[in-house]
Amino acid sequence: MNKFFNSLRCLICGKEYSPDKAQYICPDHNHDGTLDVNYNYDIIKKKIERKSLEKNPDCSMWRYKPLLPIDAALNLSLLRVGWTPLYNSIRLSDKLNLKSVWIKNEGQQPTGSLKDRASALAIYKAHEIKANVIATASTGNAGAALSGLCASANQKNIIFLPKSAPAAKIAQLQVYGSTIILVNGSYDDAFNLCRSACELYGWYNRNTGYNPYMTEGKKTVAHEICEQLNWNVPDIIIVSVGDGCIIGAVHKGLKDLLALGWINKMPRLIGVQAAGSNYLSQAWENDEDLQTKPPIKANTIADSISAGLPRDRFKAMNAVKNTNGIFVTVTDEEILSAIPELARNSGVFAEPAGAASFAGLKKCVEKNIITSDESVVIINTGNGLKDIKSTQQAIDKIKSNAHKIYPDIRELKNLEKFLPN
Repeated sequence: MNKFFNSLRCLICGKEYSPDKAQYICPDHNHDGTLDVNYNYDIIKKKIERKSLEKNPDCSMWRYKPLLPIDAALNLSLLRVGWTPLYNSIRLSDKLNLKSVWIKNEGQQPTGSLKDRASALAIYKAHEIKANVIATASTGNAGAALSGLCASANQKNIIFLPKSAPAAKIAQLQVYGSTIILVNGSYDDAFNLCRSACELYGWYNRNTGYNPYMTEGKKTVAHEICEQLNWNVPDIIIVSVGDGCIIGAVHKGLKDLLALGWINKMPRLIGVQAAGSNYLSQAWENDEDLQTKPPIKANTIADSISAGLPRDRFKAMNAVKNTNGIFVTVTDEEILSAIPELARNSGVFAEPAGAASFAGLKKCVEKNIITSDESVVIINTGNGLKDIKSTQQAIDKIKSNAHKIYPDIRELKNLEKFLPN
């Protein structure tokens, strides 16, 4: 085990456990006792310096291995995860009249989404306890991430999905050879079934918001953003929110760096939710109790952020409240419009959940929540090729159709008004 990793702390009651006493949750709160991983930053400070990263040739999430709760000596053969590009979009910053707009493109992960980071860590943790099978519930991306990385590690896995998951995402699982269970129900139904199955069969549970280590894998996106900006922290980081794990992880990664003195401020975190799946936005606006607020009926085109009961809601709410951030809600129409607009102004092709962060940025600018002197990073959480059906809807919406002609130069000349010059 990493010697800098101390304990697990319940976010509801504050009770602490050693790693061998609580694998997933605080038992005092049924299945809601979300745990957070604690580190001894004082020891880490004495052993690790920011400068050491400059000489580290490992351009992956494992360059931050001392800040991860894994056996430092364990080395597995996995697809390379992490160190995705951070693009400075001058056109978007000019268009929105902002100091700068950066895009962290997680669509370039090996299976096309940020969730590869969590799945990579899940395989390490499963290996530590010699688990034969890893299971997860997913709307598509978490399953694809686990499926692809397990294929590279020769690790057995099983994926539970609602049968409404996009065909492209199901196809990824089939290609990688996972055992696939399509559930006639919602993501929440798939989540609960997966949890029960893990308890029954002893499988390692990778479920977001239930397994505390998934936050730790995803937090490396924040480490990378700060390092790629030469430790000049942006004023704001915007990310789409479903289960809440990613925004909670971004917050955790930033807290790591602040505790180590590697950055000098905490950015405001803005969580973007789809109007049809805005449990956390509702709770934030109305100051509702997350322990008693009942699930909502989630329905949005952005399947990756569709969650009736966000499993990592405590971490997500802390991320926003503790950074003076906000939650914003965007409609499916705004999300669809954001897909081609983001692509045409930056070259980044996002699936609906990824484009939601850009739609949220636009809304914040329109409402003067973000001002012209602020720098912003938006995170594209997934590649647009994962949901071609939604992309086609976005293209149809703006009437961007292809021109069909016979192979005759005269026909092309008839289209000259449409040709670039």
